[in-house]
Amino acid sequence: MEYGICNLAVMPMRAEPSERSEMVSQVLFGEAFEILEWKEGWAQIVTATDNYPGWVSRLQFTMLGHLNYQQLLQTPPKLTYKAITQAWKIRDNSVLYLPAGSSLSFLNGTTCYLEKEKFEIIGQIGQSDSIDLVAKSFINTPYLWGGRTHFGIDCSGFVQMVFKLKGMQLKRDASMQAEQGTPIKSLSDALIGDLAFFENTDGKITHVGMLLNRENIIHASGKVKIDALDEKGIFSEEQSRYTHKLAAIRRIY
Repeated sequence: MEYGICNLAVMPMRAEPSERSEMVSQVLFGEAFEILEWKEGWAQIVTATDNYPGWVSRLQFTMLGHLNYQQLLQTPPKLTYKAITQAWKIRDNSVLYLPAGSSLSFLNGTTCYLEKEKFEIIGQIGQSDSIDLVAKSFINTPYLWGGRTHFGIDCSGFVQMVFKLKGMQLKRDASMQAEQGTPIKSLSDALIGDLAFFENTDGKITHVGMLLNRENIIHASGKVKIDALDEKGIFSEEQSRYTHKLAAIRRIY
């Protein structure tokens, strides 16, 4: 088995081995993965953090040794970058700006090593904020299918990154996340930080957001925004209608 780790700020993960293929997710700096197959300069991978499959370009990551990969699995990085503008100075003295949620792997003082590559920190690691403030830092981020950063994000990527910044790992898709945590019987029992899941006409979970209170939800739909919520679902004042049908509420922590 071969392994890799993302050494760029963000790397697109695609459904097929082609730049024109749909982006299904993203791999952030410091996130590792198993390599399942090679095909014409592309690697089919499964991410270590959320076991999500996809294809990535060989030009956008570095290989990772078996021992370091096992070390990462046994002792996952607990520190994450808070600010989009945090930068790393790399070997040629250029600067690499990291998105929030990037992992600081093999940290030693102010230096991060990804195999033979050395990254020196510039700036400070932010202290953890309350979960509602972390979520609100994404306000007005444009919706991007497969996105996981402040520059573009989808609904499940949004809640996954909010919880990652709080030190908790969620699965990648809304239907997967709906199987995590503890079910909450009704909206009247919900607390800030609970996740609300929404279904389509076939009863399939297709959307997720995070409760700010029992009347408001923050979610990615067009952009990350705050909408009203009741037992029926999400009510959009912009559209003057219900846009998502409530299916379930779950508590992750």
